[in-house]
Order: sequence, then C-alpha cells, then structure tokens
Amino acid sequence: MAPTESPAAPPPKPDTSANASTSTTSSPSNEPRELRNDPARTGFDPKTKWWMNYFKILSGNMTPEGVFHYREHRYRVHEERDCRRCETDRDWLFAYSPIVRFMREKIEDLNGRLDETNVVCRRCPARLTEDGKVHRQGGGFSPAHGILICANEMRDRKHLEDTLAHEMVHAWDHLRWQVDWMGDLDLKHAACTEIRASMLSGECRWTREAFTRGNWKLSQGFQDCVRSRAIQSVLNRPRCKNDVQATKVVNQVWDSCFSDTRPFDEVYR
Repeated sequence: MAPTESPAAPPPKPDTSANASTSTTSSPSNEPRELRNDPARTGFDPKTKWWMNYFKILSGNMTPEGVFHYREHRYRVHEERDCRRCETDRDWLFAYSPIVRFMREKIEDLNGRLDETNVVCRRCPARLTEDGKVHRQGGGFSPAHGILICANEMRDRKHLEDTLAHEMVHAWDHLRWQVDWMGDLDLKHAACTEIRASMLSGECRWTREAFTRGNWKLSQGFQDCVRSRAIQSVLNRPRCKNDVQATKVVNQVWDSCFSDTRPFDEVYR
C-alpha cells in the first residue's frame, strides 16, 4: 500500500492490437508470441460498423481470435464509461461495504492509506498468445502506487468488491511484513499473500464458484479454488520458472498461510 504522498497507479500501456497489420509480436524465446489482429484471417475489421462485426459473430463468420479482438476493441470504445462506473462503485464500496471498510481501517492502523487517489480504475488490455491462451487481469497492487482496478473486466459491483478486497489484503500484508513481491529472495512471500488474498477476499466462496465459474463441487471446493488461484498468481511472477515450481512453493507454505486469517478472526466470506 502506498504511503500518503504516493501518486496514483499509472495507467496501463495502450493496446493497439486491432489496428496492427502483423499477426504476432516478438517475445522472449521461451514465451508464446502475442497474436495481433489480421482482418483477412480473423474476420474482425475495426474499420467497419460494430453491428456488422457483431453480425459476423452471430453468423459464424468470425474466428474465436476475431471475437477476442472485437471484445478488446469494444473495451477501448467504452473505456470512459467503464472507468466512470468503476469509480462510482469504488466510492460506494468505501462507504458501505463491510469488508472494504474493515480492511481500510486495518490498513490505517498500520499507517497506510487507501482512497480515490491511489485506488484507480483503468482499462487493462488483455493479450492473446499463439498457444491460444488469453492473458487478462482484474486488478493489481503496487507498493509504490496503490491499487489498480481493471474497469473493463468488472462484471458488477460485487465482482469489484471481491477484487478490491483481494488487493487490500495484499496492501495489509505488505505493510505488516514488507512482502518480497518480485521473489528476489524466494517466492514464498508471494505464495503466502496470494493464498491469504484468495482466501479472505471472498472470491473463492461457494456461490461465486458455482454460479460464476460453474464449479459445483461440494467438498474441498474452497481449498481447491484458493490453491489454484495462488499457483496461477505465483506462476505469473517474473522469477517463477514454471508451474512445477509455482505448485511446489504454494504447497510449502500452504498449512501456515491458509490457517492465517489476520486481520480477521476467521474467514469472513
């Protein structure tokens, strides 16, 4: 969590994929390359009317890759609207959400501060790589800047509440323990705070797993959700080599971190 004089988190770099003529962009040799839109290949042309592109989707004349680029293009068009709605919901949550208000108070107890100056809403461009994977995020935390909420990825106020609570747990952890976010020493800090954030934010509660993600598993569903999300987050760290290492480090800290509910007395949601 940023100190009181910290600036707001910087906006993500602009995404121009829909207007690029090349099909891929360069990347490190060990990572799949990012796919750029080619209207002749995908069926999506950003220069045509939106309803014409939408009709192509309905009629099956646009590839899944084209649908991805169409989605990102529409997010650019509606960026101002999405950010305005996100900011309205953020302010409402700071005023009325029990979990957000509680975490805000606990962060202030550690001499931190979170408000509209360092909890910012921005459009976060997604990436599609040639292995068919879509890389997107809902938010992020930076000790130097604060919390970023990806306005275009928020389905509703409840989703934003879960995302904000997740990042606020990271902020509290950093103020309490000075987390090694990059994993320069080891990845155990990152693994522990990701376990705690997924566990305490409510994003792995049964109703969200069942009705949003379609996971109707009754036994161990909560633990499986927390574990899988922590592994994926650790895997995204620059110092993490592969999913084997991510799984190993999460398992190493699982017992101690999954049982640590501070600053709550127990799992709140």
